[in-house]
Amino acid sequence: MLYAALKVLSFIFSHMPYGMLIAMGKGAGKIYYYVAKKQRLRAEETIKECLGYSDAEANTAIHELCKNLGMTFLEIFALPSLNRDNVGRYVKIQNREVLEWALAEKHGVVLVACHMDNWEWSGATLALNGYPLSAVEKPQPNQVYSDFMNELRRGAGQEIFSRGTTEILGCARAMKKGRMVGLIADQDGGETGIFVPFLGKMASTPQGPVYFARKFQAPIIPVFILRNAGGKGHVLSFGEPVVYRDTGNKVEDDYVATLAYSRQVEEMIKKYPNQWIWFQHRWNTPYQKG
Repeated sequence: MLYAALKVLSFIFSHMPYGMLIAMGKGAGKIYYYVAKKQRLRAEETIKECLGYSDAEANTAIHELCKNLGMTFLEIFALPSLNRDNVGRYVKIQNREVLEWALAEKHGVVLVACHMDNWEWSGATLALNGYPLSAVEKPQPNQVYSDFMNELRRGAGQEIFSRGTTEILGCARAMKKGRMVGLIADQDGGETGIFVPFLGKMASTPQGPVYFARKFQAPIIPVFILRNAGGKGHVLSFGEPVVYRDTGNKVEDDYVATLAYSRQVEEMIKKYPNQWIWFQHRWNTPYQKG
């Protein structure tokens, strides 16, 4: 029943004029701002703590974030409407020479994304532009919804791996083929993560990016997608490549590489604070000084 409902919504939103989709998304986001009080208040407290915002500044930023999330949510359902011919109308790619250089090295590329704007359209845009992208899914609480999302991702040309052993083996095969492997860089890495300073606090960061960079001598490239003013369309760009320096000290080398790309993510969040999901549990794992 849920899968059928999701498919119907996807069909409706995929055939809706883009301007109408964005208008509806803004409206849905405004409603979400009031309905999701717990998430909103947590986001406001977090942005005040991390960026030193006043109550008014935090309220304004999170209100804008909620509108952005509403637009993003509807766009995700409309992902099947994207194709090779029209994707350029909705997402403009900047400085793609960074990616071209990395792929030319033929060691594979570790793309690190973050929860800014419509990260789902980021992967779809790259795949539809002919870039060989393999990505690791972020499991959803509901398995039916996870399966539905993976169906949308594969429909746009992405290769999707689940977490665990399948993730490691699948990504390794992709890297050997010189493909890009997409990983999320701004989520809690748990007890096995690498702690680096992030927005003023020590944060456990997934070790996947540096693991594959170290194993395959592949560059790590942050990828960002940002929504245009007014809500219609996006710009996708790449950060400064992080080349893993293997000095023989694995712990220190992993830390240096993780810190390097985390700082780029941090700077982008500071520049566009109303496009990052402030209510996610980024600092869930307690930091203990060793």
